[in-house]
Amino acid sequence: MDLHFQGPEATPDEKAAVDTVLGPPTSAWSGGARNLEEEGRSTLLGGHAARAERHLLLPVLHAVQSRFGWVPPGALDYICRRLTIPPAEAYGVVTFYHLYSATPQPASVAHVCDDIACRIRGAESICLHLERTIGPEGSGGWKRSPCLGRCEQAPAALVLNSGESQVAVSLAPASATEIVAAKSSAEHVPDGFESLRTSIPQFGDKSLRLLGRAGRVDPGDLSAYRRSGGYAALARAFELGPEGVIAEVLSSKLMGRGGAAFPTGRKWEAVAKAPGRPHYVVCNADESEPGTFKDRILLEGDPFAVIEGMTIAGFATGSSRGFLYLRGEYPVAATRVQAALAAARSAGLLGEEILGSGFSFEIELRIGAGAYICGEETALFESIEGKRGEPRNKPPFPVHVGLFGKPTVVNNVETLANVPLILAMGGEKFAGIGTAGSSGPKLFCVSGMVERPGVYEVDFGKTLGDLIAMAGGVAGGRTLRAVLLGGAAGVFVGPDKLSMPLTLEDTRAAGATLGSGVVMAFDDTVDLGDILGRIAAFFRDESCGQCVPCRVGTVRQEELIARLRNGETLGTHQDELALLKEIGQVMRDASICGLGQTAANAIESALVSLDAWPERKESR
Repeated sequence: MDLHFQGPEATPDEKAAVDTVLGPPTSAWSGGARNLEEEGRSTLLGGHAARAERHLLLPVLHAVQSRFGWVPPGALDYICRRLTIPPAEAYGVVTFYHLYSATPQPASVAHVCDDIACRIRGAESICLHLERTIGPEGSGGWKRSPCLGRCEQAPAALVLNSGESQVAVSLAPASATEIVAAKSSAEHVPDGFESLRTSIPQFGDKSLRLLGRAGRVDPGDLSAYRRSGGYAALARAFELGPEGVIAEVLSSKLMGRGGAAFPTGRKWEAVAKAPGRPHYVVCNADESEPGTFKDRILLEGDPFAVIEGMTIAGFATGSSRGFLYLRGEYPVAATRVQAALAAARSAGLLGEEILGSGFSFEIELRIGAGAYICGEETALFESIEGKRGEPRNKPPFPVHVGLFGKPTVVNNVETLANVPLILAMGGEKFAGIGTAGSSGPKLFCVSGMVERPGVYEVDFGKTLGDLIAMAGGVAGGRTLRAVLLGGAAGVFVGPDKLSMPLTLEDTRAAGATLGSGVVMAFDDTVDLGDILGRIAAFFRDESCGQCVPCRVGTVRQEELIARLRNGETLGTHQDELALLKEIGQVMRDASICGLGQTAANAIESALVSLDAWPERKESR
C-alpha cells in the first residue's frame, strides 16, 4: 500500500530552496521519481538513509523561511518526503520555533525587542510609533520580540527581509525611522569588527585575557589570531595527550560559565571514559537569557578562540565531531563563525589529521530559530536532531546519553574561550586567579540604567558595587533601586548587596545567583511592577508546554502579577503573595527543566526583598 502525503505540490522554487541544503533527490526515498525495478533492492537502505538525515530539518526550514518569509505547505510536504518525516510532526516543529511561520508573512518582518533592558530604554515608544506608521503588531510586518542580545546598546531590533538572499539587519540602538528604512533594504553591510569596542568599555586594557582580541584583531584573519598566540594551546594539547589535557582542566578548577557552574574537567573526564561511540562536543551558543550578550561579543570578536577551545575539548574527550548551536537572532556572529570555520579548515586546523597529530575533528554550525528553551542542554540536542526543543528527563545525563544518544560534552561559549587560556598558562596558575571556589576571569553583562553598559571582564571576587562603579555608576546620578543578577531566571537584589563579592560561593550564600553573568541596574524611576509583568510574560511565552507544572504555573504566575498590578487581589495582599510562593515552589519541585524551576525566582525576590508592590487594596 502506498502512503500519500496530503498537501499541495511544492513549486520549483520551493524545491530549489530545499535542495540547496539536501542536494537533488537521488531516489524515491529522497523525493525523486519512483523506479519500480530498483525499489525492491533499495527499500531497506533507502529508508534508513533518509531517516538518518532527520537532523537536517532545521537547516532546511531555515533555507525555506529565508527564501519565502514563511514555510509554505508545498515546501513542507517536499521536506517531509525528502526526510521521511510525518507531516504532522514536521508541522509541530515549524510551529514550535518563533522564527518560523506556518502562515504567509510580509516579505520583511521587524522583530522589535521589548524585553527588560530595551523596555527601560524606550522600546515602547518605538512600538507605538510603528503602530501609527505601518500598522498594528503582526499585520504591518513587525512584532514584539524577547531579548535580542543587544542590551548594552538598547533598544534593539532585528529586521529579516526574505528573498533569494535573505538580508538580516541587526539594529542597536534602534529607532523607528531606522527600522522602517531597514525593512526596504536590499542589502546590508554590518559594521566592522572595530564597532565592538563600544560594547567593551575596557577596550585597550592590556590585562584583558578573554576580551583582549575583541575589537582589536580582525576576527576573520586566522594569521592575525595565530600571531596573537592562537592555536599554541592546541599544539600543547597534542603534546600533553587527552589525559594530560583533562588533568590541566581539572587543576584549573574551571566551572561552567553558562549558569549551572558544573566543573568542566569532571564533565570532560566522564565523556572521555564513556564506552559508547562516537562522542560529541556541543558548544551552547543559544544565548537567550534576557540581559545576556557576552557570548555574542566573543563570537563576533574572537571566534577562533571558541573554535580552538572546541577542538581541544574534542581531542580530550575522544570526539571527532562538534556542533556549535548559535541562536538565530545573531546574524553577524553567524557570518563570522562560518568564515572562521572555513578558514580553520583551509589551514588544516579542522578536518583530517589536524597539525599532523592523527586527530581528526570537524565542527558544524547550527542556527537556532528563536526558542529560549533550547538553551537547556537536552532541548538543544532535540533541536539539533531536528525536533521540537523539548527537554529530556535526566538521568540519563548527557555525558552518557546525549546528542544522538551518545556521550556528549556540552559547554558554554565563555567556558570554551577559557580553555586555550588554561593550556597557555597552566591549570594551577589559572586556578590562582579569583577565589578558591571561583577560579579564573569572568565576563559580566552590565546593562540597564548605568553610564557605560557593556561586557566587563573581572577576576572573580570583585564586588557588585565595584562592577557598577566600573560601569560609571547609575546614569544621571540617580538612586539605585535594584539590580537583577543572572537575568530573568536570576534574582533581584537591593543596594544593601553592593558589597557582595561576585563569586559562586558568595552569591549562593546570599540566596542569589550569577547565572549567565547578567548585572542589570534599575534606578528609582523604573516601574518594577512593569518589569515583573514582562518577566512573567516571558516565561509564559517561552515554556515549551511539555510538563504541567511549568505550562500551567507560568500562566497562573502571570495572572497573579496582573492582579497585583491592577490592585484586584483575590483575598488579601498576603494571600496573593502566599499563592505566588506556592506556585513557585511547585514549579521548582516538579518541572522537568530549569525553565520552570527558575521561572518564579526573580519575581519572588522582588516582591519579598524589594516590596515591589506595597499592599494597596483588598479584594473587591
